[in-house]
Amino acid sequence: MDKYTLRRYILFFISLFINAFGIVFITKALLGTSPITSVTYVLSMFTVLTMGQWTILLNLLFMLLELPFMTRQYFKESKRMYFLQVPITLFFGWSIDLSMGILEWLAPSMYIWQIASLVVGCVILAIGISLEVKANIALVAGEFFVGAISRRIRKEFGFVKLGFDITLLVIACALSWFFLDGIYGVREGTVVAAIAVGPLVHFITPAFKVLDKWITPASETKVVAPADNGISPVVITIAREFGSGGRKLGQMVAGKLGIPCYDKKIIELTAQQSGLTERYVSDNEQDMSPLWINNLIFQNYESSLEHSLSSRDALFVAECKVIRDLASRGACVIVGRCADFALKDFHNVKKVFCYSDFDSEMNRCVEEYGVPRDKARDEVRRINRARETHYEHYTGKKWREMHNYDLVVNTATTSLDSACALIASLAK
Repeated sequence: MDKYTLRRYILFFISLFINAFGIVFITKALLGTSPITSVTYVLSMFTVLTMGQWTILLNLLFMLLELPFMTRQYFKESKRMYFLQVPITLFFGWSIDLSMGILEWLAPSMYIWQIASLVVGCVILAIGISLEVKANIALVAGEFFVGAISRRIRKEFGFVKLGFDITLLVIACALSWFFLDGIYGVREGTVVAAIAVGPLVHFITPAFKVLDKWITPASETKVVAPADNGISPVVITIAREFGSGGRKLGQMVAGKLGIPCYDKKIIELTAQQSGLTERYVSDNEQDMSPLWINNLIFQNYESSLEHSLSSRDALFVAECKVIRDLASRGACVIVGRCADFALKDFHNVKKVFCYSDFDSEMNRCVEEYGVPRDKARDEVRRINRARETHYEHYTGKKWREMHNYDLVVNTATTSLDSACALIASLAK
């Protein structure tokens, strides 16, 4: 085991303890616990075993239940990950009981302090999950179990995870009602934790980029080398509001510089890369549900994007790989698709953002894109909102933040010909 792998394991077990501490903080807020610990919390209320001990037993049960869902080949490929669940489970259960002891003093009586404790617990849990994703070394038993089911029945991870969490909540409510004559452990805090932690993870994760050099060999983080002649080929990325003419501008710039422009071609290449259909890629590459729905249903936020079982994450990763491959071949123009982020470590990338005022965008949609005038207003708003959400969800940056780009062009006051000349001069 090299030192970087060892560091990843250390970071992973630190994240497990932080996760346990966050879960206990949420539980001690007395507004309900997280879905994954709802059953163990209720069981600890009417038995001699602690919440941590029940967590160990339940996770070991998950390990046994995983086996029927794993093919022989999948078990062979995942053997290390499968057996790692044993020490992970033991450590996680111990961490929960230790955290219970550390937070014994926490017993808020006023509702406002209960809410505050719940929020603090969610933030702590999000920090732990962010570090767990950064370590990217293993999965806890619950996530592995959901993943095994998802692979076996070929259903979206998020839907299986949602069903899994609901099942645990139903079991917790049934146990509570039967043995405690009431519903305990499942309250408004359970819903808040389920919805809030995912967005918090996405907000917090960029802060841990400082750990990349500590857990990743330099050979894996080096930037793309210049071309053989010592000059990096220029790559121009054009992010654009819908109706601003960004696609046409990209084609004009490519024609002026005599280099290829990649737009629709990326859909075809991404489909080949990901195994998804071109129709799915086209329909979903920029389509995002509101963030809380995405977190609740689609997002596997406890895995890195590269290992996520969410088809939306797989689509984003595949597009980034396609974009990086195209850029490494030589000078080109790439339209949309978070290309500026995908190429953040490439040399000589010129990042352009194209926008316009709302009326101009609406008129362009009607006159050039063929959108009916009575639908143009809603279409512009819908697509721009989807692009903004998609960009900010996956990059952690603001889509319209001018400091992210080398050139920002208002096509309502600057003609496409003038904008083309500006970008061409920037490239040269």
